[in-house]
Amino acid sequence: MGTLVEMKNIRKEFPGVVALDSVSFDVKAGEVHLLLGENGAGKSTLMKILSGIYTPTQGTIVVNGEEFSELTPKKSKELGISIIYQELSVVNELSIAENMFVGKLPVKKWLNLIPVVDRAAYMKKAEEAARRVGLKKPVTTLVEDLSISEKQMVEIAKALVEDSKLLVMDEPTSSLTDEETQNLLKIIRELRESGIGIVYISHKMKELREIGDRVTILKDGTTVATKDMSEIHSEDEIISMMVGRQLQRTFFGEKDVVYEPENILFKAEDIRRKDGKTKGVSFELYRGEVLGVAGLVGAGRTELMNVIFAGESYESGKIYLDGKEIKIGTPYTSIKNGIAMITENRRETGIFPNFGIKENLVLVSRLLRSKWGGFYGTIQGKQEEQLAEKERAEMQVKCASLSQLITELSGGNQQKVIVGKWMAANAKMIIFDEPTKGIDIGTKTEMYRIMRTLAGQGVGVIMISSEMPELLGICDRIMVMNQGQKKGILDKSEVTEELILQTATM
Repeated sequence: MGTLVEMKNIRKEFPGVVALDSVSFDVKAGEVHLLLGENGAGKSTLMKILSGIYTPTQGTIVVNGEEFSELTPKKSKELGISIIYQELSVVNELSIAENMFVGKLPVKKWLNLIPVVDRAAYMKKAEEAARRVGLKKPVTTLVEDLSISEKQMVEIAKALVEDSKLLVMDEPTSSLTDEETQNLLKIIRELRESGIGIVYISHKMKELREIGDRVTILKDGTTVATKDMSEIHSEDEIISMMVGRQLQRTFFGEKDVVYEPENILFKAEDIRRKDGKTKGVSFELYRGEVLGVAGLVGAGRTELMNVIFAGESYESGKIYLDGKEIKIGTPYTSIKNGIAMITENRRETGIFPNFGIKENLVLVSRLLRSKWGGFYGTIQGKQEEQLAEKERAEMQVKCASLSQLITELSGGNQQKVIVGKWMAANAKMIIFDEPTKGIDIGTKTEMYRIMRTLAGQGVGVIMISSEMPELLGICDRIMVMNQGQKKGILDKSEVTEELILQTATM
C-alpha cells in the first residue's frame, strides 16, 4: 500500500504551551490508522494541522509525494483530505443532497449564456454517494429529519463526492447505538477496501480491534508508539501506554447508602411531559447515592431530567428536595434550590464558548448571589479568582491560564470545568447526562472518582449513561426506562447487563 500522507517531526507551540513536540505520523491507502491518546494528548491539534486550520511551528507534511511546510483548509481539501468532527457540521435546514454540495454546486449554461445550478448532475452524484454509504432516505429529505447516525452518513457521503483519498473520523460513534455503530464500522471496512485511507480517533476500546490496522498513541504532545494492531495483545496494553500507568477498574464507593425515608434527598412524583416522552415517572434519590439511569434510544432518560431541571414540556408532577416541594420551572429555579445538571452536549449547552475558563467556573456561583431572576448581581473579582483557581486545581484542568478561552481546551478538560462550576456552587444534587461521552479512559476514571467523592460528601448524583459497564461499576442503584416509563430500579448487588436489557425491553 502506498503512503497517502506523511507528517514529519511536527511541532506546534501555543503561548506558554507546547502542544506537539516532534510528532511523526503517516497513513497508507486502504488502511485504518487508529490515533489514540488522552484528551489533551495532541490528537486534535495534529489533525487540525493536517486540515490546514493550524500552521505547524516546525515540521513538514508530505501528501502524494509533494512536500508542504503548511496547508490551508482549501489546499487540504484539494489534496483529498476530509475531516468529520465529533460535532457534525451538517446544515439541518438543507436536504441531504444540498448538504453534500454546499459551496460547490455544479453549474451549467442555460441557452449557452446564463449559468444555472445543474440540479440533475448533483442529484445523481448525491444518490450514488448515499447508496455507497448505505443511506436509505431519499436525498431530498431535510437533514433535520434524520437520526444522528444518518447525519454521520451524510458527512461521509459529503467526503465521497469531494473524491477524498483520506478521511479523518473524530469520535464517530460517540452518539450512536450499538446497532448504528456496527453499521458505521461496516461502511468503514468498505471504504478501506476501496483504497481510502482512514484516521480513526476513538476512546471506545471495543471498536479498535474490529477495524484498526495500525495504531499511533500520543501522550502530552509526543509519540509513545506506532504499532501494528497484531502486536497489541490486550486493551490494557493500549490504556497503559495512553495514561502511563495501570488503571484501577473498580469504581464503587466504600460508603453504603442508607435507604431510609429520612435519608431521601430528592423525590419525583408522577412526572409527565406534554409531548408524551415522559409518562408518569416517580423515583427517589438518597443522600450519598449515585443513581444510574439506563435505557435504549428513545427511552426518555434525558427528557425526564430536562423537565425536572428546566421545566421542558412540563405537564404535571411534583418534585421535592430535602422534603420541601420545589416548583418545576426554569434552570434558574433549580440552581437557586441546589439542583445542577451537566448536559450531554457540552459544546452547545454546557459551556460559554466566548468566555474564559475563570468565567465558566464562577458564573453559577455568581448567579446564586443574584436577585430578580438573575438580572441583578455582583462581581467579586478577587474572591472569584481564588474560587476559580481552587476548582481548577481540584479538577486538575490542564490550561495555560484561567483567562484562556474554554474552547481551546480538550473535551475532557472542558468537562472538568463544567463539573467544577457546579462544585463551586455547592450543589446538593447533580444530574450527569452521558458525562464520559467523548473523553479518554484516564479522564473517565477521574470523572468516576469525582462522582463517588461527591456522593461521599452527601451529594445526590444521577448519572444517565449508555455505557452499561460504567453503570455497573459506579452506581448504587440503576433505574431502567423504556418509552418514557420507569420499568424498574435495580440494586448493585443484583444487576447485570442482561438484566438491564431485559428490563429495558419490558
